[in-house]
Amino acid sequence: MPLDPKAQAYVDQWNAAAAAAAAADPPPPPLDQTPVGDVRSLFKGILLGWEGSPEPIAKVETRAIPGPGGELPVRVYTPAGAGSGPSPVLVYFRGGGWVIGDLDTHDGICRSLANRAACVVVSVDYRSAPEHRFPAAAEDCYAATVWVAEHAGAIGGDPSRLAVGGDSVGGNLATVVALMARDRGGPQIVHQVMVYPVTNHSLDTASYLAFSEGYLLDKNLMAYFWGQYLAEDSAGDSAYASPLRAQDLSGLPPALVITAEFDPLRDEGEAYAARLREAGVPVTVSRYDGMIHAFFAMPAVLDQAQTAREEVAAALRAAFASHAVASKAG
Repeated sequence: MPLDPKAQAYVDQWNAAAAAAAAADPPPPPLDQTPVGDVRSLFKGILLGWEGSPEPIAKVETRAIPGPGGELPVRVYTPAGAGSGPSPVLVYFRGGGWVIGDLDTHDGICRSLANRAACVVVSVDYRSAPEHRFPAAAEDCYAATVWVAEHAGAIGGDPSRLAVGGDSVGGNLATVVALMARDRGGPQIVHQVMVYPVTNHSLDTASYLAFSEGYLLDKNLMAYFWGQYLAEDSAGDSAYASPLRAQDLSGLPPALVITAEFDPLRDEGEAYAARLREAGVPVTVSRYDGMIHAFFAMPAVLDQAQTAREEVAAALRAAFASHAVASKAG
């Protein structure tokens, strides 16, 4: 189907602004010659505009936990009604190419998921590239998940109902954490949510060819992100960088994979879901026709953002409901 009319209007504005910038005298420097701080500042403003006004939530707390590289900031979201007993927990990892984004840029997503899924959400401010290259982000996310499992009571959480999730490279990190948890003997994760995830260090799928430019996320931008994340291309062969390249995907938690029709990452997300299914992992794939990459983060622009958030929340509620509440003992 064609692009959704609202998505088309936004893409047209985006492309017109890019063309105007390229025609400026002098034109802006190439992305890889732009200071990373400037790149982050530009995208932070865009991301905050996409979200609009974040919805109210009962409690938000920012704290620091131990991480592989020192103190690791996390933000804990507690919805109303969570005080009557231990609540299920979602550990959430932001998108942004491992380079951009922070706790603030994904604050709106975490608020809405906490409210809709009736769970505590822990957002992880993992170390960013290029200052900290692979596997720093993955190790931070795994360490945060272990901490949540071991200290769930401190945040009103139930360690027996622990899920991971994220968007774009956050989806990559979510399933990588699930792989690490399987390989390292824990913690037990009951569900994984991947929203248009990055799953392979490759830019040659049919969706990459079809949507290589002009649809918000483009091939050059993803090449830039991979270049910042990996110290060398060969690191992309690791299953903890490219989970689609993992030899064995058995034993992973059930998954929800959301993709967007007009997204270069569409095919690798759906290929990963197919690999999960082949390995015996229960998986639901939901492609949003007419949508572009990043739509999940765009409720102020696209109505489908809220629809997708409701779908994620419903999947989490179902996963949490299938597991008994942990004992309060200890």
